[in-house]
Parts: sequence; structure tokens; C-alpha cells
Amino acid sequence: MKQSFLLARAAGAAALALMAATAGAQQPAYPDKPLRILVGASPGGGTDILARVLADKFAPVLKQPVTVENRPGASNTIAGELTARAAADGTTLLLATNTAQAVAPHILKLKYDPLKDLQPIGLVAVMPNVLVVSASSPYKSVKDLLAAMAAKPGGFKYASSGIGSTQHVGGEAFNLATGMKSIHVPYKGSSQAHVDIIGGEVDMMFDSTSSAMGQIKAGKFRALAVSAPQRSPELPDVPTLAEQGIKGADVSTWYGLYVTAGTPRPAVERLNAELVRTLKLPDVQTRIKALGGEPGSLTGEAFAAMNRQEFDHYGQLVRDANIKAE
Repeated sequence: MKQSFLLARAAGAAALALMAATAGAQQPAYPDKPLRILVGASPGGGTDILARVLADKFAPVLKQPVTVENRPGASNTIAGELTARAAADGTTLLLATNTAQAVAPHILKLKYDPLKDLQPIGLVAVMPNVLVVSASSPYKSVKDLLAAMAAKPGGFKYASSGIGSTQHVGGEAFNLATGMKSIHVPYKGSSQAHVDIIGGEVDMMFDSTSSAMGQIKAGKFRALAVSAPQRSPELPDVPTLAEQGIKGADVSTWYGLYVTAGTPRPAVERLNAELVRTLKLPDVQTRIKALGGEPGSLTGEAFAAMNRQEFDHYGQLVRDANIKAE
């Protein structure tokens, strides 16, 4: 009887194992439906441009449509919250910047935790910020700008893509480093701010090169300084802030790819591999460098560690500059 019982139990276990194996074999490979990349900024900005580059390269290899959805506002965090609350199946991706991932959480009350509710895939690109004014403005250098600001205290306005954006932080860091006071004017994305910079409604902006380069090359923006330790290869004649005597005001913009936390490991690994492949493509590298940036090289845990370091770094900067929601 005992032997019969053991045989029956073994047969039952074998049947369960067969069912599990069959279920595993029947589970569709990732991805089995269309993907979307959420962007927290308006069409035409640097984040949007990079998201569309990724979408174009991902779709043929993943054999699924990949669309870009713009959800601007709240310092890019609307897109972040939507991704955090999406189904954890790897079909909702987020192309985020340090605005939403490292700056805004110290200024805004968010309904999600960008460090816990989003799974990092990899660093896409790093772009220096550049101080720009309208090409029709009288300012030819940072020295000219500072002289005018000193002559008209509090009379200058700087644009940003939103409260808590790197443009916002860059403007306040500039105020802090120079002892000047300029007024922050937030927009829902860089492209909207560009209209008022060109029209003279706002005096200046610390925009990412990925967003500003088109206007610079078109002769609509004049670049006065690069907010980075070295000059940009795409703007070799534009000096850094440090070269013009301004220390401690360097702010760059980085772009990273994320999915919803809890996404299955196979999907995360597939996206990681696809991002690495895409960033090695010569035409993609050329595109990123033409925007004044460098392709990313960090993925997975290394990128997550960088995100945490940047979160702490910008938290301190926000406190030093006393940046608050307006």
C-alpha cells in the first residue's frame, strides 16, 4: 500500500511538473504586444528627440510597434507617475531626465518614488546645459549679461522647462554663484520656452544642448556659455562658465530609460540588451553627438547607483539655493 501511495504521489508530481512546463512553454516571449515610451516633455525638446530615436531603432528588432507619448508638466513627473503605475509587463517605458529622477523629488510632493517605483534600464545620454539668449539680444558674452543684470537688479527673467528642471536648477545655481537675482519663468517644456526667448519675453535660459542646438544652429539663439567642465565639441567657440570666472554653477542634463518596477527579469534584460545595441549604432552616436552630448555607457545596477548619487547631489543643491515650488 505504501508503495502504491508513493507511486501515486510521484505520478501526481510528474503531472504537475508537466503542467508547469507546458504553461512555461505556452507563455509568449517578450514583447508580445506594442510598446510605448512616455516622455515628460513637449514634442521637439531633447527628451522627445531621443525617445523617437530609440523608438525607431527598437521597433524593427523587437518586432512590435513602439510609440512615443508626450505627457508634459510637473517637471516631467507626470510621465514618471504614469510609468510607475502602469502594468509591470515591460510595455510602458519611460525616457526620463535628472529633472524628474533627481531634482523634482526634493521640490514637489510626488505620488510615487522615482527610486523605488521605476526600474532603471540604462543611461541613454549626457548633455551639458548651455546659457542662451536671443540672437537679437545685445548680450555677446556672460560679462555683458552680468553688467546688465547688475544695472537692473531683479529685472531679468530666465526660462526653464518647469519647476525643478535642470534648467531651473541651472538658473538658481547661476544666481548663487554670481550673487545676482534673476526671476524664474517655468514653461511646460523647452520648446514653449524657446518661443519667448526668441521673442524677447524672457531674457535667457540654461537649456540642454540636445534641446537648444537646433535653435543655435538656426541662428535664433546665441550661446554665451557651456555649463560643464569642458567645452562642447559641437560648440567649440563657446567658453565654459568656469572660463568666464563663474565657479560652482555647472549643471548638465542626463537621460535614462526606465520601466515599471516589478517588470519580469527577462523583459528587463531584453530592453537592456536592446539599449546597449542601439547606443553602439554609428548613426545613433552621430545623432547624440550632434546634439552636443555623449552616448550613455551605464546599465542596470551601475546606472541605478548613479541615479542615487545624483539624487543626493541635487538634493543638496536644491537646499543650498533654497529652491522651492512656486
